[in-house]
Amino acid sequence: MLNRETLNRLKKAGYKIVGNHSAVKLCLWTRKSIKTGEKEFCYKEKFYKDIGIKSHGCLQMTPALPFCTLRCAFCWRDTTITYPKWTGDIDEPEEIFEKAIKAQRELLTGLGGVPHSEKHLKEAMNPSNVAISLAGEPTFYEKLSQLIDVFHKRNIKTFLVTNGTLPERLEKLETLPTQLYVSLCSNSKEMMEKVQKPLIPDAWERLNKTLELFPNLKTRRVIRLTMVKGINMLEPEKYAKLIEKASPNFVEIKAGMAVGFARLQNRIKYEDMASHDEIKEFAEKIADAIDYKITDEKKDSRVVLLSKN
Repeated sequence: MLNRETLNRLKKAGYKIVGNHSAVKLCLWTRKSIKTGEKEFCYKEKFYKDIGIKSHGCLQMTPALPFCTLRCAFCWRDTTITYPKWTGDIDEPEEIFEKAIKAQRELLTGLGGVPHSEKHLKEAMNPSNVAISLAGEPTFYEKLSQLIDVFHKRNIKTFLVTNGTLPERLEKLETLPTQLYVSLCSNSKEMMEKVQKPLIPDAWERLNKTLELFPNLKTRRVIRLTMVKGINMLEPEKYAKLIEKASPNFVEIKAGMAVGFARLQNRIKYEDMASHDEIKEFAEKIADAIDYKITDEKKDSRVVLLSKN
């Protein structure tokens, strides 16, 4: 599916390819947590202590590496390899799980040669939670429900992030993740066309269908906004109406960062990144418009958490 040049580029960026269409990559915060003995950790560990998120125990992976319906300007992945339709073989969930764990352990081995917490490195070898969000649109993988089930049977909590453009796939999930995210990064069809560059003609309508079915999905639900100044960080009241429709348990409002391929492919510049104070001000305007309030924040990640009153 991917040519040798692309595979080499992904490998240099820290990816390990798993099977025909999956991949694993160590998160920056996984590295930091292991190196500092959990003195530094990601905002998810701070926000969701009640379900025991651990940065050093996180497996960051995707079962649909090259497949996505969008090419978002702020995406830190390589959007030039994105295909809007599934092609090729489909790997079995058990195979993906086994190979993903193996790949994670191989990546973690490299941390043994630098100062680190032996306890946390050892614990990281057996992940406690998985972020199904690394690249691509994971709901493209038709056996996603079975994959989630495989993780749950190993006592691994699942955090699934979708762009919401495949609502029919969400409706068919027999096993829901521990926490389900929908990325809401545009507040109108016109903005989506400009900022997220859909590869399908009805992406906005499909996203809205997902927002409508969201309240009926029996799991913890989060709407995530990735905001870039002057691009999509506009008209907070419009985001508020869309959030109200989805009625999530939480809303994460985060600054889009000029990192990874977003910077390398010149899609986002450093001056486009919102400061934490700017993100918080934008979050306050959304909270004022609906029945949510700011309940947490993490300044070094430029992210604010809203929860239902």
